[in-house]
Amino acid sequence: MACDITTGRAYQCNNSLGGSKSIYFFNYLEDAFTIVAGEATAINPLLTAVYQYEIEGDGNNLVEELVPDANTGTAVNTQTLTAILKKIDAASGLELNLMATGRPMAVLQDRNDVWHAIGLDDGLSVTVNQSTGSAKTDLNGYTLTAVSTTGSLSPKLDAATITAFEALVA
Repeated sequence: MACDITTGRAYQCNNSLGGSKSIYFFNYLEDAFTIVAGEATAINPLLTAVYQYEIEGDGNNLVEELVPDANTGTAVNTQTLTAILKKIDAASGLELNLMATGRPMAVLQDRNDVWHAIGLDDGLSVTVNQSTGSAKTDLNGYTLTAVSTTGSLSPKLDAATITAFEALVA
């Protein structure tokens, strides 16, 4: 049967880190990557510009929840990306307005240098929260919440695709 499991997983050492390093957004493009066995192995040549959003600290994460439904015979993965961008400024506000009204896609680089491609089916729905904060130590900046639904966990970029992808960063 096609949905039977086919392999196990060996013990993993305690040498990984939680969190994210960078987020790369790009405009929606059908079939942005060639996906083979859960891995992005090539980039659509029509993808010509990628925009890096540098992040630091905790609170920047990607959560994927793959939920099957035996009643309907479906499985839906809800991808939720949270990003905290420090400092409010006019240029960022303009770009974030575009992001919220468009349907961008993204690649998240985690702290273990695994690159996750998200929003590949229909793009991401991005909510932007701009806050000045109230206490001097509060966030003055933006909290982005980007959500997408798809049928499986995010594909990971292979080494050659990462190199090609980085070359597209504007």
